Amino acid sequence: MATAANDAMFDSNLRSLELVRKGKVRDVYAVGRDELLIVATDRLSAYDVVLPTPIPDKGRVLTRLSNFWFARTEDIVANHLSDTPLERAVPDRDERARLIGRATVAHRLTPLPVEAVVRGYIVGSGWRDYRTTGTVCGVALPPGLRLADALPEPIFTPSTKAESGAHDENVSFDAVVGLVGRAVAEEVRRLSLAIYVRAREYARMRGVIIADTKMEFGQDADGRIVLIDELLTPDSSRFWPAAEYRPGANPPSFDKQYIRDWLDARGWDHRPPAPSLPPEVVARTTAKYREAEAALIGADSAPAARQA
Repeated sequence: MATAANDAMFDSNLRSLELVRKGKVRDVYAVGRDELLIVATDRLSAYDVVLPTPIPDKGRVLTRLSNFWFARTEDIVANHLSDTPLERAVPDRDERARLIGRATVAHRLTPLPVEAVVRGYIVGSGWRDYRTTGTVCGVALPPGLRLADALPEPIFTPSTKAESGAHDENVSFDAVVGLVGRAVAEEVRRLSLAIYVRAREYARMRGVIIADTKMEFGQDADGRIVLIDELLTPDSSRFWPAAEYRPGANPPSFDKQYIRDWLDARGWDHRPPAPSLPPEVVARTTAKYREAEAALIGADSAPAARQA
């Protein structure tokens, strides 16, 4: 629930619409038969576990950034956003007021059962796989790479799509073919790489490195592939300040790596329940999300993007 003290929303708790799904971060409601209301709460997950402490303004930052990137990539692939205004989807004025800036109306689609991950740098789980096998998701990489090195070219490294409390697992491209068919798998790979390259070039001009990112796709009734969920946010991507990037070490980041590091330093075993976050950690996390937004799209663009 939202509180006056910190303006954070842990649960949306809408009464006027039917709850379809409660994800790690987003609450999804039915809007008629063909559309959905997607509410980005201030919940935060780490290691696929939802933390008990919300991060104020996080959901609004995710929504503004996603809408920004959806607009910049709609010539590459259609996205799930609908033209239906929030006023029509949520007629109740009091409920709607709580959703401004954090809710979007989207077409109802059939999600594909994979996460489309693109890596431009070797870090995270990809670094762990590379050190063991010299490959990431079956993609062979050159020997001698250092932590955080740029890859010769971006690679598509898909993973399974885990529910809350479960863990995503890296899989090969052939595994994706087995799940969705070769034609769909190849198109998802093509689209994912094109989106990453477009975003990487833009972010570089803003002094930000996009080390990796994950996307989700769905299909409409005609089988057309559509971009869904969120896009290029601090929850789904690894953002590094270019001025502080040094190969061989984990650069500081604009994303939630700060929270992972804080949790690891306290010896949490990555199993629920997760520990609560102290106020100073919450405040610093909110600041990091806002810093990512300001670096990528600038504070001056935020008001226009607040319209859901």
